[in-house]
Amino acid sequence: MMTNKKVRAYQKNIKKWTFTLLTVILLSLFLSNALVRAEDKLQESQKKVQIIKGEAGRGGDKIYLLSDLKEGETLYIYMESLSGNLDPFIGLSDTRYKEETLATSFYTDIAKTISSGGDPLVEVPKIYDNYLVAWDDDSGEGYDATFEFLVPKDGDYQLLAIDAPANQAKVTGDYNLIVGINAPEVLTGTAKSTGDEIAVPDTFSAKEGVYVQEITGTISAENPKESVLFLPLRAGDTIYAYVEATSGDLAPVLLLEDFGGKPLSAVNISGTEKEGSLKYTLDSSAENYSLQVSSKNTTGDYRLMVGVNDSQIFTGEAEITETQIIQEPINVQIGVELQQITGIDQISENFGAVAVVQMAWQDPKLAFSPDDCQCRFETYTGDAFSKYVDEQGIEWPQFTIFNQQGNRWAQNSYVVVLPDGSARYYERFTTELQAPLFDFTRFPFDTQHLYIKVDSLYKEKFYTYTVSEKFSGVGEQLGEEEWFITESFAQTGVEEEVVTYSLNFDMRRHLIFYIFRILVPIILISLVSWFVFFLKDYGKRVDVASANLLVFVAFNFTVSGELPRLGYLTFMDMVLIGAFVISALTVIFNVYLKRLELRDKGELAEKIDSYSIWVYPLLYVVGGVVSVALFLV
Repeated sequence: MMTNKKVRAYQKNIKKWTFTLLTVILLSLFLSNALVRAEDKLQESQKKVQIIKGEAGRGGDKIYLLSDLKEGETLYIYMESLSGNLDPFIGLSDTRYKEETLATSFYTDIAKTISSGGDPLVEVPKIYDNYLVAWDDDSGEGYDATFEFLVPKDGDYQLLAIDAPANQAKVTGDYNLIVGINAPEVLTGTAKSTGDEIAVPDTFSAKEGVYVQEITGTISAENPKESVLFLPLRAGDTIYAYVEATSGDLAPVLLLEDFGGKPLSAVNISGTEKEGSLKYTLDSSAENYSLQVSSKNTTGDYRLMVGVNDSQIFTGEAEITETQIIQEPINVQIGVELQQITGIDQISENFGAVAVVQMAWQDPKLAFSPDDCQCRFETYTGDAFSKYVDEQGIEWPQFTIFNQQGNRWAQNSYVVVLPDGSARYYERFTTELQAPLFDFTRFPFDTQHLYIKVDSLYKEKFYTYTVSEKFSGVGEQLGEEEWFITESFAQTGVEEEVVTYSLNFDMRRHLIFYIFRILVPIILISLVSWFVFFLKDYGKRVDVASANLLVFVAFNFTVSGELPRLGYLTFMDMVLIGAFVISALTVIFNVYLKRLELRDKGELAEKIDSYSIWVYPLLYVVGGVVSVALFLV
């Protein structure tokens, strides 16, 4: 049995060992935490993150150089699309490819594979593996691309940040490129920049941000100035321009203006030199800068070399780049289809129509990535498209109908936009349209020229029109009983720098009404009047001729009610006036014969009357020939 002394000694030993054990545990936890913090600090000191903002669709491929990567480092890349229809693709190579090599080899191999009929999902990745040591297309959020790569050996590497090479569409858009070393958070696309520079544009492989174009034109008395519009420019871009006269006595003046028409730089203002050059560097990004070529009382042809970030332009011998910096007018395929004619008002000289106007164009500013909406296209109905482009600050080919009178009632309208920025506008409307070319001289055998004319609200340097035969035409059931269309055609033109489109159609009347309701009755009445001449009762003749006068007066009111108050005679007017005059002469002639008879000069009256049998129809024949010759031939 243990004594109290032994128990106390045992309890004392337990406390001692417990304290020692707790001390060891706490010391271990402290040391391990210190080691973890030290390791984290070491990793933090080795972690590097760089964020690059770029733009696809200008200046060719985006090729970056990653210099002096170390063996054992882990490279993390993430590329996300910020706008447009860019489908991010990133590829890493241990070989420094030049831009032209990629164009003639890498892209060519991909195009051949796709056109050969093989499975691109299987064959194209093999091409990527041949050229690249690492690559990715869609491993990030949506269509974003990301990968990690363990550097196998020290050296320089090349990074491609491009659109998916198998994509055949025209690509535009801004992107974020996140490059990290020993920074796995890059894979989530949320890494923060550490201020380190890991990747720089590989100027050996591609000229970044260099654009050169050559333009020719003519300055004349009718065309005293011409201007070109720049695509959006970035802060730090330098505009270079060189102009020289190539014919005539032209002394060209160069003027650079901002978006508001404010002069920024000019050369040869005195108008005495045959050539000139200017340079201007932008402090901030800008849009709608323009360069104007003009002259002071001189004319001739000129050559303009203009571009960005290439001082060789001053020599006039700079290398022309494939990518342009001058904004070309957007071509709009346009057409109008006339579906119904609701009425033709000859007195007001207008006509009502139900028609469809359609336009198709492509604008990179409208491009979007399908993964933003998980859709193949976006549809806007009613005014939704106008509100969208207004919010985004995007222009679109708005128009007005030149000969429209009153309101245009849109029955339905919509715009469909594809990811590459291709858009199609559709509007079915009802309105009244002016017909200022009405000419009733040949009425009712007249042919009338009607049209629907569309005017662009923008000058031709922004938009041009091309007739779309697919969109243009005339329906087969117009709903117009009096008229029928004999010919239709569409055309475009330019009026005071504004492009126009018109659907023209010629119309003729169905003549059944006029032949059987007016002409045939006139002929029959005239024949009846002629047959009366075979009677010897001059009094009866006077009665019949007088009645004819009233009939022709009624015809005259019927015809005049269909036409405006014209300042000229029509064929029908001539017919009615001729019939009216002959009837009036017939009344006078028969009254004269009656008076001779009453004066006992019957033999003289009969002798004179013997000529009337053939003179009367001869008057109608001569009058008809004259009317046809004057109005219809």
